[in-house]
Amino acid sequence: MDFELLTLFEMTPDFVCIAGRDGYFKKVNPAVPAKLGYTTEELYNKPISDFIHPDDLELTRGERQTLLSGKTLLNFQNRYIAKDGTVIWLEWTSVYVPDQEIIFAIAKDISVSKIREQETEEKYHHYKTLATHFKNRAEDERKYLAYELHEEVAQMAAVVKMQLAWVDQRAPELQEKAKEKLGEALRMSDLLIRSIRRISFSVSPNMMSDLGFNATLEFQCREFAALNGIACSYRSDCHEDDLLPEEKIDFFRICQEALSNIMEHAEAKSVSIVLKDHGQTISLHITDDGKGFDVNTHITSAGLQNMKQLAVSINGQLNIQSETGRGTTVTVVIPRQ
Repeated sequence: MDFELLTLFEMTPDFVCIAGRDGYFKKVNPAVPAKLGYTTEELYNKPISDFIHPDDLELTRGERQTLLSGKTLLNFQNRYIAKDGTVIWLEWTSVYVPDQEIIFAIAKDISVSKIREQETEEKYHHYKTLATHFKNRAEDERKYLAYELHEEVAQMAAVVKMQLAWVDQRAPELQEKAKEKLGEALRMSDLLIRSIRRISFSVSPNMMSDLGFNATLEFQCREFAALNGIACSYRSDCHEDDLLPEEKIDFFRICQEALSNIMEHAEAKSVSIVLKDHGQTISLHITDDGKGFDVNTHITSAGLQNMKQLAVSINGQLNIQSETGRGTTVTVVIPRQ
């Protein structure tokens, strides 16, 4: 390749370079010294690696070896450091000419778009941190409420039950109607205690901290089956230590919402909840054999939107498959952290 052909590119604002296999520039157009702030001689007398950002050296070396093996390099991005310390993002397209042992390369300065991209990413992480903070606060408040229900209200209801039982055992002379009412009060006290504990679990499953995520979902399935007469099973091949605390909570909430929808609308006879480990991702599947529904018609319903928001909050994707008369499957896939 004739180096003088490079003069055709002297007016372009893009970098146009010819580099040797030895890792030095052989020829550059005026845009290169103008942007980097070095003289042409300085550019020629130093290894190209001296101008590359230290954090990008290893990646660039790897791509260079791929290029020298004969593969064209397309849209490769790395950072160069100008003489005044400015970091410049470049996007390269390069080709190796083996018979002359040179690399012909063109690069665009993408610094402005990269800065915008980084600012957008920073804003995203900022808002995500805020969302996580508020969600954690909400969960803390749920835990407090659940504790108060379980430890305070349920205990008081238990005391009332004990007092009623004491009266029932020690007052045989009570009229039959009074004995009947006392028995009803005892039964209602028992139902009240069970309801408080069930509501406490729904508000915040404190047992997740004590027994773990899998045990909590197994309990949730048993409770659902006992209360609704719908068979419900849970299976997992995922080690729960692979899930972050917020992922466990949101998976639990998604199951809550899905089971609530099944109870109210599906007319199902059985439900299965499966947690799968795929290596790079983890998926949750909630399947029922109910009457199904038209997803497009109900996609804006509060229940489905709530599940979608929960999935998004843990970087997950929600997918709902359903057909009339053929049941429903709710799937959430999240990347492994």
